[in-house]
Amino acid sequence: MTQKFDLIEKEARETWENTENSNTPHIYIGCATCGNATGAQSVVRTIKKKLEEEKVDAVVKEIGCIGMCFAEVLVDVIKPGQPRISYHGVTPETAEEIVESYLVNDDHRPDLALGYFGKSGPDDIERIDTGDVFKNQQRVILKNCGNIDPENINEYIAHGGYRGLAETIGKKQEDIINILKDSNLRGRGGAGFPTGRKWESCLRPQADQKYVICNADEGDPGAFMDRSVLEGDPHSVIEGMIIAGYAIGSSKGYFYVRAEYPLAIRRLRKAIEQAKEKNLLGDNVLDSDFCFDLEIFQGAGAFVCGESTALVMSIEGNRGWPKPLPRPRTTEEGLWGKPTLLNNVKTFSVVPQILSKGADWFKNIGTAGSPGTAVFALTGKIKRSGLIEVPMGIELGKIIREIGGGILDDKKFKAVQTGGPSGGCLPEDKLDLSVDFDTLVKAGSMMGSGGMVVIDESTCMVDIARYFLDFTFEESCGQCVPCRQGTQQMLTVLNDICEGRGREGDIEHLLELGDSIIKGSICGLGQTAPNPVLSTVQYFRDEYEAHIKDKACPALVCKNLIMFHIDEEKCTACGRCRKACPVEAISGEKKVPHKIDQNICTRCGICFSECPERFSAVDRLTGKEKLAATSGKEG
Repeated sequence: MTQKFDLIEKEARETWENTENSNTPHIYIGCATCGNATGAQSVVRTIKKKLEEEKVDAVVKEIGCIGMCFAEVLVDVIKPGQPRISYHGVTPETAEEIVESYLVNDDHRPDLALGYFGKSGPDDIERIDTGDVFKNQQRVILKNCGNIDPENINEYIAHGGYRGLAETIGKKQEDIINILKDSNLRGRGGAGFPTGRKWESCLRPQADQKYVICNADEGDPGAFMDRSVLEGDPHSVIEGMIIAGYAIGSSKGYFYVRAEYPLAIRRLRKAIEQAKEKNLLGDNVLDSDFCFDLEIFQGAGAFVCGESTALVMSIEGNRGWPKPLPRPRTTEEGLWGKPTLLNNVKTFSVVPQILSKGADWFKNIGTAGSPGTAVFALTGKIKRSGLIEVPMGIELGKIIREIGGGILDDKKFKAVQTGGPSGGCLPEDKLDLSVDFDTLVKAGSMMGSGGMVVIDESTCMVDIARYFLDFTFEESCGQCVPCRQGTQQMLTVLNDICEGRGREGDIEHLLELGDSIIKGSICGLGQTAPNPVLSTVQYFRDEYEAHIKDKACPALVCKNLIMFHIDEEKCTACGRCRKACPVEAISGEKKVPHKIDQNICTRCGICFSECPERFSAVDRLTGKEKLAATSGKEG
């Protein structure tokens, strides 16, 4: 079917090149959710208005996330014959300055620039694509994000899009699946199951109807990888799903997207319409006998619906409950009892490239056991948060130190949590680990869907375990006792420890409960729910023991285990803490050192943050220091 596609590609490329090669400047504005949240739409309106006022002809594109979320709002300007200069932290005011200075007066404003992309550029700004942020990255899944207009199918086709589909239709289904098996692509949704084997198991059953489902129910706290791909390159996922439909003999596919992703849903809808207009989707794709249609189903935000059988139940209109074991695989009996292929956004997105470039191309990236790349949402106490894509096998520490720029405010690194609420927390001596499916599991964590939260010294590891367990407890469907009751019991123990009621034997009790939940739960949510607790006990047991034995929180976080105390020798009686205290727990007159009434104090910490750093008169005390202060002794 390549002949029909050649005509479509030729037309799309000509349309794109007529715009791209025109002698007009191009302005790329990061308008994914991260950009819009920091004011990108105001910047878009300002730039368009300023261009009109200055009578400057320019192409303005609203693009997806290029990954540098820490620098939003991002505005990139390409003048004819010049490199792509990226401006960061752009506001409506600085947007006007950029248009007037660079596009009107040819002053590229190095004071506002983050850097440039390309082989050569101005001497007074740095090159970005070879700098710390990008030099360790390898963009495969994200190659188009931030580089093309996601709402323009011609740009996607001009960059090689739908070529994989065109070369697939007409081939034997087994041959397509064998390429995926040979590539050893593993599912990017978290479990890492071999994609080719899954597709093969869905091809085997004979049925009058089969379904393809894209799992875009991204519910992990701090995760935005799938959302960013859908917002920045929706056609890549659509193409992957159409190929999957052809490979297994399906005519119907569903996007399962949580309703909290309105921009992703809007861009998906537009992309689906555009694909149909070009005969790439719908009836008789590329004039073949193959028909395939796509529909968007909006999920209600239940974390458990990320589990395959619960997701299927949700689409069917039922409560999203995982089906208990033993049960047929979804590939044998899924949506409405029919064979159903279910993969993650990133899995579908990379399939067209593998089929177009070959299995060996893919296997040359990453490791033998985990080929390809991994996409992470890098968040937490990190200087450069954002969306990154790295080859499998990269060292964990390289991601944090080089791509992420190290710990925020130059504090000390304590741990990194990978794999979302079902993952684990790894300490500093694990930063030399290879980032791949199997290594992370052996270390007590997991790849998961791609969340990576960096934790610094100011974080209490018992409290962080409590936070993630509270999430999984609240998101439990409640169907099976081990998950429903077990997570509640673990949470009760963690609350007691954090609130000063911890007892000898609590740690052993947590380990016992965790083991029972893993063995007894019917789905992946329950089976991995204890991971944050088990990993923090494994690597940070001393913090648990300090909470229980010494009634101390080493990180000075748990309110019931700390107190705020004013050092009389340092206090200058400036009154700032007294005026800021919301419960009037601080007393003192001018020139008289202030005091905190511990019976009134709510331990909100406002007095600590309000005290001028040059005085540092307000102390946080815990354990024996706290005991000494409350008994009138020196701490």
